[in-house]
Amino acid sequence: MKRELQIKKIFYTVLLLAIVQLHISCSKVEYTSTENPAYLRVFNNMYFYRDAAHKSEPYPMFTMLIDPNFDAQGKLTGAAIVGDYLDQRDSYAPPYPTHIGNSTSVFNPEYPGKEKVMVGPILNGFDLSSWAQIPSGKKRIMFVYRPKTTVPFFELEDRLRSTIFIDTTLNITEGEVYTLNLIQKDFNTKKNGIILRQENFHKIALADSLTYVNFYNMSAKGYLEASKRTKEDISNVIWFNEGLRDTLSVHLSIMENYTDDMNFARSRGIPGYDRQFLTTLLRDCESNRIAPYQSFPTFPKSGNNTIYTDVWQMFFFRHPSIDVDRIYQYGIEEPDGKFAMMACYKDGRTAPPYNPMVYRSPMFPNLLVNTHSGIHNPRTFSSVNTIEIVNGRVFLTTIQREYAPPIYRK
Repeated sequence: MKRELQIKKIFYTVLLLAIVQLHISCSKVEYTSTENPAYLRVFNNMYFYRDAAHKSEPYPMFTMLIDPNFDAQGKLTGAAIVGDYLDQRDSYAPPYPTHIGNSTSVFNPEYPGKEKVMVGPILNGFDLSSWAQIPSGKKRIMFVYRPKTTVPFFELEDRLRSTIFIDTTLNITEGEVYTLNLIQKDFNTKKNGIILRQENFHKIALADSLTYVNFYNMSAKGYLEASKRTKEDISNVIWFNEGLRDTLSVHLSIMENYTDDMNFARSRGIPGYDRQFLTTLLRDCESNRIAPYQSFPTFPKSGNNTIYTDVWQMFFFRHPSIDVDRIYQYGIEEPDGKFAMMACYKDGRTAPPYNPMVYRSPMFPNLLVNTHSGIHNPRTFSSVNTIEIVNGRVFLTTIQREYAPPIYRK
């Protein structure tokens, strides 16, 4: 009798699971869509300085509200689009969404980031899955300070969601791609603001055989001249800590992969791509202009089969008074805003053999995307990149081109 009851329990359990599965498989999936969309990505470049001069400033975490709603007393009650928990940005924004599905923390290093929203398509061969779809038109947009807690914005006490960082109106054009940066515009007066760039990488003729990069110095007025005591000491961006001069030349060296017996200090870039001048970088935290893209060949090594390359990049930022050849060999102890360099090497975590020049340089992933595509594993693809300098920090954003999925051989 007992055995029969056990068999019946198992039978009904299996039957119930089958019914639930059938219901799920037959359920209608509701897809949302955005009419006349544009595409938006947001970075929070504001940072918290732990010293007496900044003790009265709120922690720079925000909630983004597009077309907010208010009650009769003027209190926020909702918004057409809410981007909550917008925390300080990561130094590297990779060419694909890495934050969605990350349940270890609600804090978001960018928007859309972890938000479950409709994202951009493949547009003219560029992957816009790191941009959120938003309705086009005239939009009121607010960024409101919020505490660094896991409590959703509209469940916070009124007093904790009443300090506004920015409240403005933007004209968003259908089909356009936008990058919005929250920045400090004046380090002494603490004037803050935003820069909304209408990107153009998907509109201009870019060769598949070239890799592209443009540069911005969005540092606040007065940051370089301010006392060191008012700035954070960030060990992995030593060259950039104190800030950079308003006008600098940018140079590029394309480097070959190193072996253990190579001496970095005496090494040079590949012939023809050694400390090559790229552009002049001007500090500008007001304009929303698009910086022109500079390019270099994805396969600069002679005899390469144009499928895979292991080269990487060094970028030098120098004032005209600095001799880049001498610095490259002997280094510089007190750059005084006249010199900085960054390495885009492998995955950004491993470094070439030790050298004082590399030690003081921030490490980023390679601007070339190496991945399994088609029958090739790996295959090298060019990319479009933006390097942004903000108050002693440097950031890299990489945009990926569309490529064929892997083909696995048996």
